[in-house]
Amino acid sequence: MDENLPVEPDTAQGGRRGRADRGGGAAARRAARGGSGPGTQLTYIKRSIPVFEVLNEEGLALIEKNADTVLEEIGIEFRDDAEALKLWKDAGADIKGERVHFPKGLPRSLLKTAPSTYTQHARNPARSVEIGGKGTVFAPVYGPPFVRDLDGNRRYATIEDFRNFVKLAYMAPSIHHSGGTVCEPVDVPVNKRHLDMIYAHIRYSDKPFMGSVTAPERAEDTVEMCKIVFGEEFVQNNTVLTSLINANSPMVFDETMLGALKVYARNNQACIVTPFILAGAMSPVTVAGTLTQVLAEVLAGAALTQLIRPGAPVIFGTFASSISMQSGAPTFGTPEPSLVSYGAAQLARRLGLPFRTGGSLCASKVPDAQAAYESANTLNSTILAGTNFVLHAAGWLEGGLASCYEKFMMDVDQLGMQQKFCEGVDLSENGQAMDAIREVGPGSHYLGCTHTQANFQTAFYRSTVADNNSYEQWLAEGQKTAPQRANELARRWLESYEAPHIDESIDEALKDFITRKKNSMPDAFT
Repeated sequence: MDENLPVEPDTAQGGRRGRADRGGGAAARRAARGGSGPGTQLTYIKRSIPVFEVLNEEGLALIEKNADTVLEEIGIEFRDDAEALKLWKDAGADIKGERVHFPKGLPRSLLKTAPSTYTQHARNPARSVEIGGKGTVFAPVYGPPFVRDLDGNRRYATIEDFRNFVKLAYMAPSIHHSGGTVCEPVDVPVNKRHLDMIYAHIRYSDKPFMGSVTAPERAEDTVEMCKIVFGEEFVQNNTVLTSLINANSPMVFDETMLGALKVYARNNQACIVTPFILAGAMSPVTVAGTLTQVLAEVLAGAALTQLIRPGAPVIFGTFASSISMQSGAPTFGTPEPSLVSYGAAQLARRLGLPFRTGGSLCASKVPDAQAAYESANTLNSTILAGTNFVLHAAGWLEGGLASCYEKFMMDVDQLGMQQKFCEGVDLSENGQAMDAIREVGPGSHYLGCTHTQANFQTAFYRSTVADNNSYEQWLAEGQKTAPQRANELARRWLESYEAPHIDESIDEALKDFITRKKNSMPDAFT
């Protein structure tokens, strides 16, 4: 068994009951058919390749020095949160109104208690992930209010779309994490939809997931639902949530994000502190200037988690895009954000924090060549940077305004390739293939040799979307494009989906909690 998997909690405390029979139900039926849906589920990536770095020691020290200057001289605003301001004042910071000025080195010293790696436990222990170190975890798209559906329509997302994307992420072998707001279900009241979204992650997947951050009370609801699933003691002593806390760049943390951060940190749950940057609008136009601001914002936000609960997991996050200087629209797949990602990853490693960035980002309105090129450029730099938590790994379209079914399937295919790439070069006796070279000798071929026959099923990554057949066969099969093939694949997956087992008493307790919470307040759509 993987050494990172959790010890079973005491079921008498209302924790993960019924685990002993988890091999039954849908999982057993899939196993009996000789497979697990669309493919064997992969564990999180354990990298065997080096990272790519763009800054030398002098450059890193310069960025760190400039960030310290920003923190000390300019400061960071913590708006509408007296508790956060008091915590900083008690820690020795200078408070002027809502702006906090930090003595040199204070945030960095506080972050010494933050773990460099942590395990996020899933309700299925085999799906738990290690975040940090040489681990890489892929999570789906997050946040779009629109979807591009399987009928080619761009429309507002619904709770049914949300459930569909959770199901697809559950079935995708190369997605290790169920994510968070995979789309925004606008057909459910704003003040209640978080309950349906968290339930969907718990019921329709058994992978780890993210919590609600749109209000502190919604974060509290997320934690309470996790206590029903895992048990209260387990939640307090382990991490079962990794959730996104965005800085309101430049150099502001608002009441909503701070409220959610405090809830999760107090409960030992992980926060991804992420400056959301459109360079040229929300940070300077230069890479070095953007890195300076990113580091300052992360230091301030991440250190606050340690004032609340020393040892609470926190991730150094960054989301950096450039903008069109002609229209002001965000652009993706360009060189400058990649350089920011590489540099920020280095700064995170120097702090000893896990790192989040990137994904499969694009500005295209449809899953076309622009979407593919921009996503590939973003994803390649994400991997080479050594990113530990990859948000928006699949399904992102239209600058994050739309979750796209077809793009999701195309991205999942690319994630499988990246997982294979991260395994590095096999230098075992089988990998060296000397017996094959001896057997074939000069002038022959390797197709029929013993080594090829023994390895042909696993030797090369096989795409689920690409068409590598002849032109004539492609014509005969309907001249289908990649998005068309992805569309068919998504439909097949959804038709064959079977929910993972969940203990009935836990499911009923979750439904009861949701019903009581919904009945306690009127619907609100703003």
